[in-house]
Amino acid sequence: MKSTKTAMLALAAATSVALNGVSTAWAAGEGQVNIVAWPGYIERGESDKGYDWVTGFEKETGCKVNVKTAASSDEMVTLMNQGGFDLVTASGDASLRLIAGKKVQPIDVSKIPNWANIDKRLQDAPWHTVDGKHYGTPYQWGPNVLAYNSAVFKEAPKSWSVVFEEQKLPDGKSNKGRVQAYYGAIAMADAALYLMHKKPELGIKNPYELNKDQYAAVLALVTGQRALVGRYWSDAAVQVEDFKTEGVVASSSWPYQVNLLQADKAVMAKTPIASTIPEEGATGWADTTMMHAEAANPTCAYAWLNHSLDAKVQGDVAAWFGSVPAVPAACKGNALLTDAGCDTNGAANFDKIWFWRTPTGKCEAEGTCVPYSQWAKDYLAVQGK
Repeated sequence: MKSTKTAMLALAAATSVALNGVSTAWAAGEGQVNIVAWPGYIERGESDKGYDWVTGFEKETGCKVNVKTAASSDEMVTLMNQGGFDLVTASGDASLRLIAGKKVQPIDVSKIPNWANIDKRLQDAPWHTVDGKHYGTPYQWGPNVLAYNSAVFKEAPKSWSVVFEEQKLPDGKSNKGRVQAYYGAIAMADAALYLMHKKPELGIKNPYELNKDQYAAVLALVTGQRALVGRYWSDAAVQVEDFKTEGVVASSSWPYQVNLLQADKAVMAKTPIASTIPEEGATGWADTTMMHAEAANPTCAYAWLNHSLDAKVQGDVAAWFGSVPAVPAACKGNALLTDAGCDTNGAANFDKIWFWRTPTGKCEAEGTCVPYSQWAKDYLAVQGK
């Protein structure tokens, strides 16, 4: 394993700045790196001493890691627009917006020794690669699962219909007011994926590429869903509490929330929670660590980018979050993840997942399609009804 200190020295040798016309190698970092991240993505042992991939990095590099957690992609975009951060762990529904808005910069992969370890399917992924330039390093990926109360559903729900269409659940009660949906407009892709299978006559080929007629059908579905949704979720911690105390029995979710709920023995005794990927498949996220266009601490930022791709770090994150590492080598030999962890977290589902990406309006399958700005406007209006 290449140490972070070794990587820093390699970076210092490869990186220079012009000061009064003189090229000077950076022999050390700036002393800190400021990161916007999803909850659970950057742990320093405060929640559980066994999960800490920050302390060692700080000791070896002298770069103090400052983390601002964000509950949604929209919040991440807002924070990056405001500035003051070096890195962000952006999902595909934010990454292309950040690139288009010129808020993130292309990265030099030659400064990241661990780049070679990345899953080849992710190295040139379209949510972080534009015109042949990489705007970040893959971090973790996973599906948007259907979380459900297994006391209500004795068998795993087979379809996403339980959150989209009013129906009587196995306990004899309606699903009205007992289900949730993600608050972000990208959740409309979940509805599009469902309609791809339920109404094939619509001709939807890609849930992020919808022509006007297809979009109208998706909008009608999420509008009808509004009457079923007790609350739209955006904060992972709040959703955990909703499953515990607010009577939520089914919702789109992340493995992170499911892991937290299943780790609570008292919760599992009262409201047992499980998750599944229904027959229609699932949308998902492949998150990318991206550098701000005006990063104040680029040396420490590059050091973190390399550190984040260390096999042990990748495995530890995956074990904590319930995700799949972007570095395949992390799937073997990690004590926290175990050799079965990647399979448990859904590594075999890669080809079944429609990874989040911002609908741009320029679509391969449909020629012209409805852009994300319209999705955001309409979905906000639906939630306000």
